[in-house]
Amino acid sequence: MAQHDFINKKPNNRKKQPPPKKPFPVLLMLVAILLVAGFSFGLWYVKTNADPKLVEQQANPMPAKVKEQLAKPRPPEFIKEIKEHEIQVEVREIEQKGPYVMQCGSFRTHGQAETLKAKIAFAGLIAEIRETTGTNGVWYKVRLGPYKTKRLAESDKNKLKRSKITGCGIWNWT
Repeated sequence: MAQHDFINKKPNNRKKQPPPKKPFPVLLMLVAILLVAGFSFGLWYVKTNADPKLVEQQANPMPAKVKEQLAKPRPPEFIKEIKEHEIQVEVREIEQKGPYVMQCGSFRTHGQAETLKAKIAFAGLIAEIRETTGTNGVWYKVRLGPYKTKRLAESDKNKLKRSKITGCGIWNWT
């Protein structure tokens, strides 16, 4: 079978006809002109036949006399009572449970206790090392205090936490 070139082949005896001309839309143009003319006439009619009293009323809805007659609303009575009311409060002294001490570590060797004491010194606090002898042998405790209130001890404990020294406990000093 022979190959045919359909792409480059020109059509036989076909004449190109120009597309048919569309008629000018006279009716549509007439409707558009009538709408614009009617809108213009309506604006002119409203402008020339407006009642001056109604225009003034629309511009100023409330006359000055009526505005003066309107009074500000009074606040309710209970608001005045609340402002003038006094509250009696009993202030009791908080009972102090005694001085507090904070212990940050307990070590078998003195060197480990000295290392923790140095870290606490870099945090800006002063610690002491106490040697205690118990049933398990000798222990070296790193302690801070005494503190008058537990709040002061908690404040120093938070300073140590910011310096990454954790594990401190707060007890009553005996």
